[in-house]
Amino acid sequence: MSDIWIVIHTVIAVLAVVIFIVRFHFNPVVSLVLGAAYLGLATKLGVSTTVETITGGFGEIMAEVGLLIGFGVLMGAVLQEMKAIQRLVGTLLKTFGPKRLPYALSLTIATVLQSIFLDVLLVISAPLARNLAPRIGKLGTARMATALAIGLECGIVFMVPGVAALALAGLLSVPLGKMMIYGLILIVPVVIISIAVMTFAFRRGWWNEEKDEQEFISVAVEEDEDPADEPFVSGGVAQAVRAEKRTRLVVLLSPLLLALVLIATGALLEVAEISIPVVEFVASPVIALLIGLVGTCLVARYTVGQKRVEKALARGFAESGQILILTGVGGSLAAMIKEAGLGDILGQYFTASTAAPLLMVWVIAAALHIAVGSVTISAITSAGILAPVAPLIGLDPVFIALAAGAGSLFAVHVTSNTFWLLQSLMGQSTRGTLKTCSVGVSVASVVAILLILPMSLVL
Repeated sequence: MSDIWIVIHTVIAVLAVVIFIVRFHFNPVVSLVLGAAYLGLATKLGVSTTVETITGGFGEIMAEVGLLIGFGVLMGAVLQEMKAIQRLVGTLLKTFGPKRLPYALSLTIATVLQSIFLDVLLVISAPLARNLAPRIGKLGTARMATALAIGLECGIVFMVPGVAALALAGLLSVPLGKMMIYGLILIVPVVIISIAVMTFAFRRGWWNEEKDEQEFISVAVEEDEDPADEPFVSGGVAQAVRAEKRTRLVVLLSPLLLALVLIATGALLEVAEISIPVVEFVASPVIALLIGLVGTCLVARYTVGQKRVEKALARGFAESGQILILTGVGGSLAAMIKEAGLGDILGQYFTASTAAPLLMVWVIAAALHIAVGSVTISAITSAGILAPVAPLIGLDPVFIALAAGAGSLFAVHVTSNTFWLLQSLMGQSTRGTLKTCSVGVSVASVVAILLILPMSLVL
């Protein structure tokens, strides 16, 4: 088949996925599989090869990140049960003060708390941020809403163990430690610069409290009834309540932090070409996150009791199922694009310069996100389209992963669940949410690609 027809069929497959999701409201998983199947049959790979590529692509990315996603989501569910986030926000306020709180909260969410499922993290942290907004001043709601949106969305695509970051690393065969280090190098300036830009705009009159804010809608977060409120409690339950109140925050978060440190250590040893078998074992991402999960469960068992730990784990398993399947079928479409030969075709049109393919990845991811409204789907699909180009031009796949993540952040709008949660939980009007969420995260997207381009030339 000619190159032009391969390109045309790839475009048709991607557009079909978008139309199925947006126009006909098909489930994204079904849409991605249909797109992959069409591409395989249309490019005459044959029935057998098409099916093998779909299942093989799914299995390959699950082998890379399946356990990582599962362990990360489970750890986040247990941290939620221990109310670690609520306590962390209070600590940040005491440490950094009201003026610096948006930066501190956004960076913490973007880097440390990415094991927690995004919607859960938002539902827990947004009411806390809303209640603290008056402490910041006149623009408190605008600044806190912007900080939350940027921290949540940037974290999920740039920072391990964010779901999209794990999927991108697995899809592009980027070592997880390397993804975490490069993501951390990128995410800190992106968050700080983006919030500063938005704060500057708000202070120049771009925020109107009468039109951009509305009555705060409180959304209840499911919590266990506090046994301390009961007149009679068993000794074991009472002990768990007292333990929850006196356990220091650093203890609650220490297993997660240990896991991240182990992963980073493994990456640094790999770069330095130092081989220590014991360290390599515990620093491997799967083992490191497993250690973090076990440690978090042990801490939670002491602080909140075994029954609540089991409840949190059950909730985590329910949350991780859809994420795992969506990530897997994203890998199926990417594998089919590679099998069809699009990478070889695109490689002919790129020079050794890294700017062109990185900008192409960003544009494709941005366009897909505007159409579909899913950060994860747009990031995985755009990266999969150009992943085969990386070895042909000597481009480090980590920069393709970062560029895809950056593009997928552009124009978070009304098709996103995050958009509406931020509107209701932060007391904003739709107009206000378009400013803090849509524009704020888009600014972060542009800042990110502007930083990724020079990074690709220096690092």
